[in-house]
Amino acid sequence: MARPRESLSPHSAAFAAIAARTVPRWHFAMLNDTERNDALIVALERRIPAGAHVLDIGTGTGLLAMAAARAGAGRVVTCEENPLLAEIARQIIAEHGMSDVISVVNKRSTHLVMGTDLERPVDVLISEIVDCGLIGEGLLPTMRHARTHLLAPGGVLIPGAARVYGQLIHSEVADGLNRVGNAGGFDVSLMNTASTRGHFPVRLHTWPHEILSAPVELLDFDLLADPLEAGSRVIPVPVTAGGPATALVAWFELDLGSGVVLRNSPDNVGSHWMQALIPFDKPVPVSPGDRLDVELRWTDYTLSAR
Repeated sequence: MARPRESLSPHSAAFAAIAARTVPRWHFAMLNDTERNDALIVALERRIPAGAHVLDIGTGTGLLAMAAARAGAGRVVTCEENPLLAEIARQIIAEHGMSDVISVVNKRSTHLVMGTDLERPVDVLISEIVDCGLIGEGLLPTMRHARTHLLAPGGVLIPGAARVYGQLIHSEVADGLNRVGNAGGFDVSLMNTASTRGHFPVRLHTWPHEILSAPVELLDFDLLADPLEAGSRVIPVPVTAGGPATALVAWFELDLGSGVVLRNSPDNVGSHWMQALIPFDKPVPVSPGDRLDVELRWTDYTLSAR
């Protein structure tokens, strides 16, 4: 895109094939999620001091970097590891006349070099790298590194906190998205060795299901102060309805500060984010009034439960 040959012009079949393999389709749904966009932009307007030095991690199209500049940032560095997206962002930023304020760096944030990519530790650090279960895009290791090596002491971190909630469900159909026994009269359960071991996205309202508990808080992260390491905890879940519990369905609340919160709860059907299904190894019979102790485990990228 920077120096296009005709055979690889943005209108060519070859370019379309490259783009399909390298740019996830969810970018389009994300950019059309007005609730997400508006919440992030309002948070930036409220929290960026005039003239601040800002780092945006995971630029995509450069949307948040441009919003930061419009909110009064004096200098914005935005990094993106995908080279095609980095060039798209660079050209969009240039089209908006913001190249004098915003620099696009084609690197992961963990590879940024102080004094080269960044003049100094930044006053404000922005990063919206969350999946349906909050941590699947590497929010925890990214924040561990960034707050220590890239953010100035006393700097602003957006988001500053996040929580994960969940509830027990029974859904044979949703369970069948990641588990199989018989198909066409044949035992094909060996396929389960290739099933997803952690959480994966579902849009809960599209699948038949029964809710077996009220929502409970699963995790609570202070992204500026907590260790943000892998761990586990046992969570007592009061059961409100009977049936075999097949999974936890989980969602996040992202605290952007100044009263702005983003969430992908099952009732927020307009969010581009789906919910996270955290399957159990096998269905667990429960009855109203029971308490099911669920061991939740998390790594840098996955949620799992038993």
